[in-house]
Amino acid sequence: MSATVLVLGAGMVGTCTAIHLAMRGHSVVLADRRAPGEETSYGNAGLIQQEAVEPYAFPREAAKLLRVALKRGIDVNYHAAALPGLAGPLARYWQASGPAHYPAIAQAYARFIAQAIPEHAPLIAAAGADDLVQRTGYRWVFREQATMAEALARAQRLHRDYGVQHHAMDAGALAAAEPALKLRLAGAIHWPQPWAVADPGALVARYAAHFARLGGRIVQADAATLQARGAGWAVQSADGLLDAEHAVVALGPWADTLLRPLGYRLPLFVKRGYHRHYRGGPVPTMPWLDADRGLVVAPMQRGVRVTTGAEFAPRDAASTPRQMAGAEAAARELLDLPQPVEPQPWRGARPCTPDMLPVVGPAPRHRGLWFNFGHAHQGFTLGPASGRLLAELIDGSAAPMVDPAPYAPGRFGA
Repeated sequence: MSATVLVLGAGMVGTCTAIHLAMRGHSVVLADRRAPGEETSYGNAGLIQQEAVEPYAFPREAAKLLRVALKRGIDVNYHAAALPGLAGPLARYWQASGPAHYPAIAQAYARFIAQAIPEHAPLIAAAGADDLVQRTGYRWVFREQATMAEALARAQRLHRDYGVQHHAMDAGALAAAEPALKLRLAGAIHWPQPWAVADPGALVARYAAHFARLGGRIVQADAATLQARGAGWAVQSADGLLDAEHAVVALGPWADTLLRPLGYRLPLFVKRGYHRHYRGGPVPTMPWLDADRGLVVAPMQRGVRVTTGAEFAPRDAASTPRQMAGAEAAARELLDLPQPVEPQPWRGARPCTPDMLPVVGPAPRHRGLWFNFGHAHQGFTLGPASGRLLAELIDGSAAPMVDPAPYAPGRFGA
């Protein structure tokens, strides 16, 4: 039976949720304060990471922890004043990353990741977005032989355990494949399965246009006005008050702000990140991860995008120049980056959970309220799969695409 649904948040996750609900015959309104794809989904490396079968675990090695604590690298940064507020979620993140919990988490994560490209592919075709997608994978490039040897051992394990494909490249092969490189590096690992998107925000916008062609409605609205109304939910929009039987919270790093007044205390936190584009120099043939420095360099329509690692800080705190400056300096060692496009780097926040799994399913204490957020580094990758799963749950499917239990909101006792 069809229903009316409000989807709050027009990033990759919310837009794909709206599409899958519309495909099932529901009357769907996609609401956001900005146009689709202009927030978190805009500012990533543009990768659909079919190879990312294991989530980012909290480091366990003392040397790595000391390096982060002393800010000796640029891959991780933190605001000291934010640490007391992050202590609880980070302690749970540490615990979930340990050997007693991580293997089961990784299995649940891998099952979801396996659906990433199979779910993106039909949407890319339906949205007419093939021009944005490069299907040649991406590379981890290495400055040090020791780092490469360690990564190769992990790649071999991922192939054995999950079937992830990879190809090792020595220094000569990498130099021949990537003439834009200024340095002769130790080598690379090429992951052929991921797809690279030349404009992540544009892909979300194309998906949103496809949603509109399916009969969906896109409106400007303030999610903070969400309220229970009768047997359903309502939100104030630029077009007036909108009512629906169901409401989906797909607000990424803003989900916690909306849910706390409703009584939910999910242990959410954010990892912030930065990027900037550069034009005028040679362009890589595909995205690279500089594995020894912790930044990604990706060819995009706006230029070469340099993206940083993770910053632990309040979502809306002032930008910190340290990471982006370090990433730019490291990228300039590898490439000519003559001209920055933006006057200032872009900054965004990734919505994270302590157990590294997204939150997908019904709100524990409110009928007709649904959650779809907490995808951390992989919201862009998992948006279509996560959107389909939630649509199946709203429909009451007896056989959803994956077992939803590991992602259920109630697992945190909220």
